[in-house]
Amino acid sequence: MVHGTLEVLLVGAKGLENTDYLCNMDPYAILKCRSQEQRSSIASGKGSNPEWNENFVFTVSDLATELLIKLLDSDTGSGDDFVGEATIPLEAVYTEGSIPPTAYNVVKGEHYCGEIKVGLTFTPEDVRNRGLPEDFGGWKQSH
Repeated sequence: MVHGTLEVLLVGAKGLENTDYLCNMDPYAILKCRSQEQRSSIASGKGSNPEWNENFVFTVSDLATELLIKLLDSDTGSGDDFVGEATIPLEAVYTEGSIPPTAYNVVKGEHYCGEIKVGLTFTPEDVRNRGLPEDFGGWKQSH
């Protein structure tokens, strides 16, 4: 099993469906990888084409097969509206090491509602540097 860190660059989104009829929506993203969840800042008034350019780091193993990004519209005084979500497969980043910012479809149910641009980098953790003592396993390297 491979362990390491997954760095996610959340660039922005395009063509999102505006859930705010009176003014531009204030979108933000929730990024979820297995049990870990992180949240972007709110792109206030950015409407259908928000830009974040924010980095998020997750500790992962190759058991984590996908990254889920949910897009919501921050609404003061009422519940935040669900805009759509994108599921990003992670197999390629484990083999390639990094994937440049790529557009992924945002869907709401079966309905296409825009795209989100995300870059991915995976750095495997060196198992030898996991903080084990030098004499772990009963031998010590002679100097």
